[in-house]
Amino acid sequence: MTDRTAEEIRSVNVRYHDAAAAGYDAKWGICYDELGRAQVLGKLAKALGGPLPRVKRSLEIGAGTGYFTLHLALAGLVAEPLASDISPGMLAALERSAEELGVSVTTARCEAAELPFADGSFDLVLGHAVLHHVPDLDAAFAEFARVLRPGGQLVFCGEPSRGGHRLAELPKRAGLLVAPLWRRALRAPPRELNEHRDHGLEPLVDVRSFSPAELADHAARAGLHDVRVSGEELAASWFGWLNRTLEASADPDAIPTGWYRFAQRGYLTLRRTDERLLEPVLPAGAFYNLMLSARAPKPLAAQPPSAVR
Repeated sequence: MTDRTAEEIRSVNVRYHDAAAAGYDAKWGICYDELGRAQVLGKLAKALGGPLPRVKRSLEIGAGTGYFTLHLALAGLVAEPLASDISPGMLAALERSAEELGVSVTTARCEAAELPFADGSFDLVLGHAVLHHVPDLDAAFAEFARVLRPGGQLVFCGEPSRGGHRLAELPKRAGLLVAPLWRRALRAPPRELNEHRDHGLEPLVDVRSFSPAELADHAARAGLHDVRVSGEELAASWFGWLNRTLEASADPDAIPTGWYRFAQRGYLTLRRTDERLLEPVLPAGAFYNLMLSARAPKPLAAQPPSAVR
């Protein structure tokens, strides 16, 4: 946990994400095709232990450019999706994508720990790679629990595990070492350092990483039930971070399309390896990403008699 104040963390995150919004989807390979939809729905199903059912109202926390919410809308799984973020630049990019895709999404600029919604407003609260940016997680989880309807579902994916975060430094360092040779082989010149100065804030936007127990404790302290934490991506994360480090060193317009196809196929192949061979046997903390699911409690009268004590 950083020793910066909550306001300093918020300011850095807004400035960086506003500056990054225009090129964010391209940087992270976000697309709104069938492959992207399968990845989103697969992550949610893995976190939940089964497919996500259709719901009426959803709230995404830290929605960014809309990767999860837009895919859920396109799949017809949410009738009234609402996407929130503290970055107006990210929400503007999300709104443009929603218009291009022909889906209706409401947006709201707000803090995770101060949600401007009535109690029990949503059937689903979700997020992807956002909790590690939030200064006060206990306050945020209390808000998640408050706005969920009784029995409503909470699910977060893509949160860095403490062990996985440390291990990811190895492929990043390796990428920096071999980047000059890689650029020479691809005939790609170095990236020009003329980007908006707020792009340089990227190393400062992360507040924390998690152990599985810590992530589960935040949900339990908020009064949520059926808390479940699982992990994903080990080999795939190493491959992905190596490639992202290499790509970040070069002019993106000079990187051949064939390289991107290779990187995507390799990542997907290693993800399948992780899913089939490693995730069933290794503890959640061994992986780079943690996933959390939980439920808001139902009133006692709505529970089966056997559940009442």
